[in-house]
Amino acid sequence: MLFRPIHLIPHNTKIDFVAKRWWGFGMTLVLSVITVASLFFQGLNFGIDFKGGILIEAKSAQVVNISDLRSTLEKLNLGEVSLQEFGSPNDILIRIQRQEGDETAQQRAVQTVREKLGAGYDYRRVEVVGPTVGKELLTAGILATVFAVFAIALYVAIRFEWQFGVAAFAATIHDVFVTVGLYSILQLDFNLTAVAALLTLAGYSINDTVVVFDRIRETLRRQKANNLKSVINDSVNQTLSRTLMTAGTTLLALLPLVFMGGPTLINFSLALTWGILVGTYSSIYVAAAFLLYMPPLRRIDPKK
Repeated sequence: MLFRPIHLIPHNTKIDFVAKRWWGFGMTLVLSVITVASLFFQGLNFGIDFKGGILIEAKSAQVVNISDLRSTLEKLNLGEVSLQEFGSPNDILIRIQRQEGDETAQQRAVQTVREKLGAGYDYRRVEVVGPTVGKELLTAGILATVFAVFAIALYVAIRFEWQFGVAAFAATIHDVFVTVGLYSILQLDFNLTAVAALLTLAGYSINDTVVVFDRIRETLRRQKANNLKSVINDSVNQTLSRTLMTAGTTLLALLPLVFMGGPTLINFSLALTWGILVGTYSSIYVAAAFLLYMPPLRRIDPKK
């Protein structure tokens, strides 16, 4: 007995995405205004990586229970405490926010942590990250994100046409920017993990956008007589099932991390979840529709 495949998204959809582009542009404008307002009034909640603080790398004689250890250290009233498994389950990386005062205050906090943990830990590394180093890390993180977006746009411009590169740049910047807005609105810790989430999101977002652009180029080859609006609608409809299914399966992997990953993973998983939703919408509405406002695309001879 043969089973028919289940199609969650109907084939041959005829949705007029171009006509609805103003809804997409309106949503983009609303999200951008909210992001700007939140960054202006609240700013970002910079984590230890960027504000400076205390870094302790230790090895336990037994497997470290991160949840119990976090509860223990939070009772010391040292401010923000971040824990991360480092290497084996016995290795732990402890980050504590910079204490008020001079170097003596930082060393006092280190001593307090050591006394609380007891003699069952071997301390491999103890560092105090100053605000200057934190600012350097922040600058490096911003530059890494900006260079990544520019590199993505350059690749798309070379791979397709320069108009596609500009559209990809606009869509990727949009996705990254409104995700930064999420960090600001919810006051999530913005640290090196957040930068990793933004870079991951940029790569994921451009993946969907390139699929749509590639179909637009193929459609231009086959339907040279059609206008650009018709080409965009046909291309987005043809890739709609792939776009939504890819986003859906990725969200199935991320949602358990959002709800059960705990405080260690929430910054990363929540930002990626939001970014995938925004990136999927921007691939359909922002990136493709942006081509309508660019100089005419070059028609490619299908015989070449």
